[in-house]
Amino acid sequence: MRARQLEVFTAVMRAGTVTGAARMLNISQPALSQILIHAEDELGFALFDREKGRLRPTPEAIELFPEAERLFAGLEGLRRKTADLRLGRAGLVRLAASTPPAMALVPRALAEFRARHPDILLRSHVAPLAAMVAMLRAGDAALALALDDRLPNDIAAEVIGRVGFCCVLPENDPLAAQDALSFSDLAGCTVISYRGDTRPHEELTLAARAQGQGFAPRIEIDTSISAVGFVQAGLGVAVVDDLLPWPQFAGLVVRRLEAGPMLPLSLLTLKGHALSRAEDLMRAQIRAVCAAIL
Repeated sequence: MRARQLEVFTAVMRAGTVTGAARMLNISQPALSQILIHAEDELGFALFDREKGRLRPTPEAIELFPEAERLFAGLEGLRRKTADLRLGRAGLVRLAASTPPAMALVPRALAEFRARHPDILLRSHVAPLAAMVAMLRAGDAALALALDDRLPNDIAAEVIGRVGFCCVLPENDPLAAQDALSFSDLAGCTVISYRGDTRPHEELTLAARAQGQGFAPRIEIDTSISAVGFVQAGLGVAVVDDLLPWPQFAGLVVRRLEAGPMLPLSLLTLKGHALSRAEDLMRAQIRAVCAAIL
């Protein structure tokens, strides 16, 4: 029995009449009768006896009805599910991000997305770049946000913004009196910044060299947020991305790095892997939030 035939059979059994079943399915009575006749022809036995314009279920129909109802309920659930997916009302979004976008962009993106699509399950991860690449390849994340655009060949990187650098100081540091700091201002400081084999360190070194200055951090970090405790302890001045919401940390002052480089903020996906409807909606939401913030 085909899906439409199953639907008609179930409707007739529930309504008890062709008129009621046709009204229930919003089709004409002749069309419903024709579908029912075709179903009986294919089954090879009658489902209803016709008596004075009414349909009386045969023993075979009565035996078949419980199983038909179960299958029809599953069909209805499938239709609701596909409608939800089409309209963005159901699904799963798996998003990974490095710490700066995870703290500065992802919360707003998820809040706005959830207001529009409250039924979609959100799964968020904070991870370094190498781990995000592995997650994309394994299917543990469909989207990722990173401050880099130099990725392996199987990873697509869409640059959706640019992020600069800033200097984070203890609030009692003499340099805090300045509105901005240059590489020359940092010459006598203990600099806290990224380790030597990272993209931020490379960009900062090139920018300092272009200004006739050197850039040699005395305390190296893997992620910018790890500089918070060091600066609060008075160990030095951190040169870090200006995307992280630094003002929320007590005892710190943030100053712009003059003539500093810019890092690409990239939205990463696995090449050749199609996004689900829910993931595509999230990608659009992230783009919108980045355009508004950056």
